[in-house]
Amino acid sequence: MPLPVQMRFVDLPSFGAPEAMTIATGPLPVPGEGQLLVRTEAVGVNRPDVAQRQGSYPPPRDASPVLGLELAGEVVAIGSGVSGYALGDKVCGLANGGAYAEYCVLPAGQALPFPKGYDAVRAAALPENYFTVWANMFQMAGLTEGETVLIHGGSSGIGTTAIQLAKAFGAQVYTTAGSAEKCDACVKLGAKRAINYKTEDFAEVIKAETGHGVDIILDMIGAAYLDKNLASLARDGCLSIIAFLGGAVADKVNLAPIMVKRLTVTGSTLRPRTAEEKRAIRDDLLSQVWPLLDEGKVAPVIHKTFAFEDVVAAHRLMETSSHIGKIMLRL
Repeated sequence: MPLPVQMRFVDLPSFGAPEAMTIATGPLPVPGEGQLLVRTEAVGVNRPDVAQRQGSYPPPRDASPVLGLELAGEVVAIGSGVSGYALGDKVCGLANGGAYAEYCVLPAGQALPFPKGYDAVRAAALPENYFTVWANMFQMAGLTEGETVLIHGGSSGIGTTAIQLAKAFGAQVYTTAGSAEKCDACVKLGAKRAINYKTEDFAEVIKAETGHGVDIILDMIGAAYLDKNLASLARDGCLSIIAFLGGAVADKVNLAPIMVKRLTVTGSTLRPRTAEEKRAIRDDLLSQVWPLLDEGKVAPVIHKTFAFEDVVAAHRLMETSSHIGKIMLRL
């Protein structure tokens, strides 16, 4: 069947509230060298999408300006220089942009097969969170079996992924969340202790629980937690920062623990990484994590799935932070 000339996509005529997004029609993208064209069946909604919609997270120059960083669907065209894929293959992947559309260009080095038994919604819930957690908690911070990790935002898509992966690789997991319901969900996923940050001081709990602190902290809060994070790390510990929900600029921070305890403070964002770096993460996921997904040892937590046309409602829900796990769009 020939491909259509036009497709629907989520347009953003101007930055602003969720209502700034509209469904529009435009031409299909064309896959270039090393790229696949995927007919989109499901899309994940992520915090970077919200930030881009608000005007604070611009896409790279060579990326689609259309929102959306992860998707799942069917390969319908293949660019030059691509091997290992065929028309009709079901893939999910980390897009550089453009996933909020009926068709999306996906770099072949950022594509992954559906895990066994997965439909498109479950497969599309994987790439952004699994790429992010693997790159920051395992590749950069070096989490290994027997270590302890504190994961902030344990009920988020990132958090639910990080808890399960840390547990699966033999780490002891602590986490923070903002309600009793969210804390219960974190414990069920494998956390030894979930700390309600609205009623407990996580630094005091970590000190009482461990006596010496944790080896790694995966943090999406930033400035608001910096002092307590440094206090909560054990000697030779690592703080890995992946977002700034609590601000990017910290005032009057006590840096002494970094020297006294030989701490490492690192961080990264996924989108500006090179194609080679993203391919390396993909290759690790394929060999180390996809077997766990195939066997059901880890799995995405999906809070709610919306129709593509209800993207505004999906973003409204994301902004409430009331969800546990992923928010998805189905086409």
